[in-house]
Amino acid sequence: MNESNFRPEAGLILISEPFLADMYFKRSVVLLSEHDVEGSIGFILNKPTDITVNDAIDDFPVFDAPLYFGGPVSTDTLYYIHTIGEQLEGSREIMNGVYWGGSFEQLKELILSGTVTPDQIRFYAGYSGWDNDQLDMELKEHAWLISSGSMSYSFYKNPSMLWKQVLRSMGKEYARMAEFPEDPSLN
Repeated sequence: MNESNFRPEAGLILISEPFLADMYFKRSVVLLSEHDVEGSIGFILNKPTDITVNDAIDDFPVFDAPLYFGGPVSTDTLYYIHTIGEQLEGSREIMNGVYWGGSFEQLKELILSGTVTPDQIRFYAGYSGWDNDQLDMELKEHAWLISSGSMSYSFYKNPSMLWKQVLRSMGKEYARMAEFPEDPSLN
């Protein structure tokens, strides 16, 4: 779907334009989890780190889940999106079936009981944030495309291919963008 059909809101995704050189957002897909007059918050869906959630957190049940880089804001804080929903008190629905946050103590209990599996949750160090008009300005500057989000994108099995997959799903014009080389000077 064409990005001009959307205005930023929770549940949509931002796709960086092919030549965005920003070291944090180059070829990234960001799930917007909040957008209001105060600003926007999202998580980069396709930047896994080399460590697991257990490497990053003490006093956490053994849980074989990677830690993703959510963005450059508050990188010393853990965030999570999940499909657990109402089982996690205080979680907020971002889109149909995808939730953000909730009780950390309840989450640990659910993991200990085997109720939650790694494919139901993604952990993030940090988040992506924009002040009240900053994202709108970046959209006007064509740094981002906007498209509808989905549960499958939020928990995509091959994050290194997500950016290309999302562009391809947006139609022929965007599918061509997915094939642009990362460094045009090498072409």
